[in-house]
Amino acid sequence: MAEITGLVLPFFGLILLGYIAARITRQPQEAMGWLNTFIIYVSLPALFFKLLSRTPIEQLARWDYVLTSMVVTYTVFALVFAASILVRRALIGEATIQGLAGAYGNIGYMGPGIAILAFGEPAAVPVALIFCFENIMHFTIAPMMMALSGGDHRSPGALALGVVRKIALHPFILATIVGVAAAWIEFVPPLPVGRLIDYLAQAAAPCALFAMGVTLALRPLKRVPVELGFIVPMKLIAHPVMMYLGLSLIGDFEPVWVYTAVLLASLPTATNVFVIAQQYSTWVERASATVLVTTVCSVGSVSVLLWLITSGTLPPDLFPG
Repeated sequence: MAEITGLVLPFFGLILLGYIAARITRQPQEAMGWLNTFIIYVSLPALFFKLLSRTPIEQLARWDYVLTSMVVTYTVFALVFAASILVRRALIGEATIQGLAGAYGNIGYMGPGIAILAFGEPAAVPVALIFCFENIMHFTIAPMMMALSGGDHRSPGALALGVVRKIALHPFILATIVGVAAAWIEFVPPLPVGRLIDYLAQAAAPCALFAMGVTLALRPLKRVPVELGFIVPMKLIAHPVMMYLGLSLIGDFEPVWVYTAVLLASLPTATNVFVIAQQYSTWVERASATVLVTTVCSVGSVSVLLWLITSGTLPPDLFPG
């Protein structure tokens, strides 16, 4: 238990510190602008580049791993979307946000920090692969479904161009592409540049987690939506279980890769779900509540998962051989 506390306390402790700091100082939400810019455009891209560029290129071509992860995550989205339509009689736009809330984990801000803390630098490659390809899926699903609901009034051409631009110019995806290219040609940056990248990469996890705590504090919980009755267990329990079963069925993955994918699947709803809800003025307040509730609940669920992994209770492959 002490080992789990040692993993979880620094991680969720940084989120808590951000939350407390925001409550004490009462800074406006706009004050987060430059910190978010640093995290998204500088620090996390530096971390992805640093770790990917040092990885043997053959490890970066595991399409079976990427496709399995995407299929599982999309299945979770589809199940929550269907439950929203059939059980709650939600409109397509609302069901889309709820589906994203059940499938879109906080793998950008929380993923690199907790995975590398738990499993070391070998976890960086699966984190980057999952992040890039799942974000491509999410960036595609959201505008497409909102267009079907009538919430996005752009022409099909403008809609497709917007999706492509969002994917192609995302800083994390660009950093991943450059990191893979550097690994391909075995490029090693000059020593001063390498040191700068190291400094920036080291700041990624602490800044991202602190910023997340601040963001949660600035979006107080006003009401708990009924839909959390199925969104929370789907996000925090069903998603990691399905990811574990899917990777076990395909098999032949390194234990760190399996555990990393399962851990990322167990993370709470991404704050980007709230951003998407705001963009389309759909399910906004309840999306904010979902982020907060799943984050609080994940303290327990992630701790249990890490105990199962570190204690050896959860084997890396349910169907060995």
